[in-house]
Amino acid sequence: MSESRDFADILKASEPFVRRQIEKTGELVTADLIDSVLRKVEMIDPELFENVDREAVIDEMIRRSSHGIGKNASLVAEDGHEPWLNADRKKGWRYWRRYSEYMEEKLPWKALDALDKSTDEVLGNLEDPLRPGNWDRRGLVVGHVQSGKTGNYTGLICKAADAGYKIIIVLAGLHNNLRAQTQIRLDEGFLGYATLVNVDHLPLVGVGELDKDKSQQPNCATNRSDKGDFDTATSRKLNVKPEERPWLFVVKKQKNVLERLVYWLENHAADAVDPDTGRRIVSALPALVIDDESDHGSVDTGEVPIGDDGQPDLEHSPTVLNGLIRRVLHTFSRKAYVGYTATPFANIFIHERSATAEHGPDLFPSAFIISLGAPTNYIGPGRVFGSASSVPEDLPLARRLDDDEHMEWMPPTHKNGWSPRIGGERVLPRALQEAIRSFVFACAVRKVRGQGHRHSSMLIHVSRFTSVQGEIVAQVEEFIRHMARRYDRNIDLTNLDALMRSDFETRFHPEMARVRDAFPDVPQGEDVTWSEVRAVLPFLLQDIEVRGINGSAKDALDYAENDKKGLKVIAIGGDKLARGLTLEGLCTSYFMRTTKMYDTLMQMGRWFGYRDKYLDVCRLYTSGEMIQWFGHIADAAEELREEFDNMAAINATPRDFGLRVLSHHTLTVTSKAKMRSAKPVHLTYSGSLMQTVSFPIDEKHERNFETGSRFVASMGESRPLQDQHFLPEGQNWNGALWRNVPAIPIVAFLRSYQTHSKSYRVVPPMLADFIERMSATGELSNWTVALVGSAKGTEGAIGGTKVGMLERAAIGAHTDRYSIKTLISPRDQTIDLTQEQYEAALALTRETWRGDAERNEAKGPPDEPGGPAIRHVLGFGHAALGLQPDRKRGLLLLYLLDPDKSSCPALKGRDPALAWSLSFPGSPSKLRIRDADYMANSVLWEAMVDDVV
Repeated sequence: MSESRDFADILKASEPFVRRQIEKTGELVTADLIDSVLRKVEMIDPELFENVDREAVIDEMIRRSSHGIGKNASLVAEDGHEPWLNADRKKGWRYWRRYSEYMEEKLPWKALDALDKSTDEVLGNLEDPLRPGNWDRRGLVVGHVQSGKTGNYTGLICKAADAGYKIIIVLAGLHNNLRAQTQIRLDEGFLGYATLVNVDHLPLVGVGELDKDKSQQPNCATNRSDKGDFDTATSRKLNVKPEERPWLFVVKKQKNVLERLVYWLENHAADAVDPDTGRRIVSALPALVIDDESDHGSVDTGEVPIGDDGQPDLEHSPTVLNGLIRRVLHTFSRKAYVGYTATPFANIFIHERSATAEHGPDLFPSAFIISLGAPTNYIGPGRVFGSASSVPEDLPLARRLDDDEHMEWMPPTHKNGWSPRIGGERVLPRALQEAIRSFVFACAVRKVRGQGHRHSSMLIHVSRFTSVQGEIVAQVEEFIRHMARRYDRNIDLTNLDALMRSDFETRFHPEMARVRDAFPDVPQGEDVTWSEVRAVLPFLLQDIEVRGINGSAKDALDYAENDKKGLKVIAIGGDKLARGLTLEGLCTSYFMRTTKMYDTLMQMGRWFGYRDKYLDVCRLYTSGEMIQWFGHIADAAEELREEFDNMAAINATPRDFGLRVLSHHTLTVTSKAKMRSAKPVHLTYSGSLMQTVSFPIDEKHERNFETGSRFVASMGESRPLQDQHFLPEGQNWNGALWRNVPAIPIVAFLRSYQTHSKSYRVVPPMLADFIERMSATGELSNWTVALVGSAKGTEGAIGGTKVGMLERAAIGAHTDRYSIKTLISPRDQTIDLTQEQYEAALALTRETWRGDAERNEAKGPPDEPGGPAIRHVLGFGHAALGLQPDRKRGLLLLYLLDPDKSSCPALKGRDPALAWSLSFPGSPSKLRIRDADYMANSVLWEAMVDDVV
């Protein structure tokens, strides 16, 4: 028996013991635990261990059992749907079984279990392919950027084929490289053979090496070559029969390809005629359409297809790609559509009642929306850049590039043919040179750690013009060649080697330790010394290739062709790199291209994903402004997910869900064309938390402190903040509390306080107007005000009341303002809740808790209420607990920020910075904010038609 076979047998024999031990005791998976299990297995079958590296087995067992995964949340409409998926229907499934076995080597057990459950949930919300008659189910699956959506829909495809779906169409991006990359993944995960061209035999790959029965292999109408899309020759000869094995089509979202597919469906696959319209339709072959990156290319960006009466315009002409995708679906009498995206900002603006006679309904996810949880080892924007609910340290993962030298080399706005130069010289900016050295260090560290055969990539994304990218390729090639020659020949190496050693020991190596400390839940590699790195540099530098990415399929194929040795590549490109394409083993990114759209900017984040045992060597070089934008997008995405969770907790449907997206003064939600059915609306502050994070440092600083002093003094005597209605055991508070404060002084304070001009979301006059209007109706008329301090902080005072000041370090090198990441602590919104309110909010928090590390949620259920749940309970009560709403109560929290510990030189020796936050209970009130702050989809703005501006 071979070593690999013994290795697999040991894993298979040991897994049940480990799982039972974890479930029974809740123990963490450690080397000692695995070793104890292996000793038991060895007693049963000692021969298994004769030729196997025991440490390697332990490492693999830890990998498979160590990661958890967040819970999904779902909105489902059951109208016309017949539940069908049960254990009996899953008996004998072949495609899923072999895919599951294949993924065992790639995913931890919990992640594989979660994949099984989530794909069951999606499939179960589609229709039974064996159900007769006409049916149409459309849904949306929302994941995280680079979080494994392809793996999820590959599992869904396997199960759909097992269940009886005969035509499976995957819409795979706009470019050849992404289509080919998707084809390769599906060759490995579903087909089981490599769809090569001009070969006598198609080699088995992936699942095909586990199940060599070719009689059960699915058919495929496309291949992995550069010209492997659905072509004219294939369309002329392809004939599909209902009793055959399933057929897979992996196609681009491109006009000619989709027109060819529609023509084939109508003229070769159709077997019936619609009695009402005379259209040729496919009735014998149930179809599943998977739309990868469904917010890109698929959304109708034409004029609003809805008349003044609110009814769809049946003669509306959608945009070409949207119309063709809908025609593909409209050709089948039995069909299901599932869009996959990490940025649903465009999908939620699809009008949910748009339909035409020729194209059928639009792609609104009327059947379901499922939000996938992220695995604990996933690194996304929330963990890299932080959000309003998370304040990571200033990690070296993201390095600011506020660099005049870079701007000279590559201005933000430049024309095609621009020649990057510094002082007229053809040299790289120092920051890019450092980034390239970081990539070299990353490759070296990974090689020392035994990951040298894995792919390692660097991304340089600074221009959208191919000609400019070509010049960057030449300059980077020359830089790498210069390093490689010196290390290879040991000529003129002294200065370069000294620079490399100094950079590694004083910058890169200390940063590695900081990253490992900051992410204890992500598997980390062992420490590495300079001497170990230096030993591999001469050989490593010879392996680094520099590539321009132009959108051809070859860009995607290289990883597969170099799978044994591991590709070391610096990829230089523009828009072709912006969406969908996975850069395997991405370690270093130099990213300065800007866009003002939430979805495009987030999709450009190729650096998000999984970085087990090499996260500490990953670096992102970008501008301070981009870092702030990503932080804001993380907030916007989290607000969407919180809204989604609250709706899921009350079993709402997609139709009920009036989705909204937080606006930004510079960033737009998505392209204006995609928002054709979205309108600016007067949305309420109800259910929101507003907090000041940007403060003026001119004379307004003192005026704001004086305003706060007058306000605090006007409220009279306070009680200790510790003296609340309900205080959970062990909580201690520093500060003062006032109850039953009327709205008038709150409004007066807000009208007098002046935020910095860059504070676009927190606008005190708008907040004052809203409170004034709401209080006139009886809501927000009775306020709790708390001056919240820190017991460890230096004592300060305002309006005669003393409190420990908070320490909040400045972010960004601003000279005109003092900006902080976030102000309040999570528990601050629990101040002065009754016990019943506290417990109801805690119950709702646990209902909506997903255990999603990317959302900075703890591994275990929360033991304190979250802000969204508190605001929801105050606004709407909790029916299950018999709790009534309390919409009269608003919460104003005041804070003094220590000026001498602000890291803002302009505040040294001055008054404390007065910061505040407002927590508004939810409300069904029709009163709205005076100015539009959100973009709302058709469901929401139809419900608020009187408030549309």
